[in-house]
Amino acid sequence: MVEPNPPLSARVADFLEMLANRIRELSVDRAATGITWAAIGLIIVVTSVMAVFWLLVGIFRALGTLIGTETAYAAVGLILILVGAFIWLRRFPQDRTSQQE
Repeated sequence: MVEPNPPLSARVADFLEMLANRIRELSVDRAATGITWAAIGLIIVVTSVMAVFWLLVGIFRALGTLIGTETAYAAVGLILILVGAFIWLRRFPQDRTSQQE
């Protein structure tokens, strides 16, 4: 049976256990969640970079067999230059609006 007024030692022990659980929830559990998401993000980034790399290799090989190696170098280079120019133009979109005024 549960006592209506437990002894002081039991209340102190319960308080310390509650305090330790709260500190663990605020520190260790959050850190574990953050580390898990950081690892998942790293895996996604590495996998994406490798996928893009192998996609470019595949495109180059397909173009190389269709139009020749030299022309394939030029075509892939042109594609990469156009993508780079597009990204370069989009780097600071707010600057373009302030210059036009």
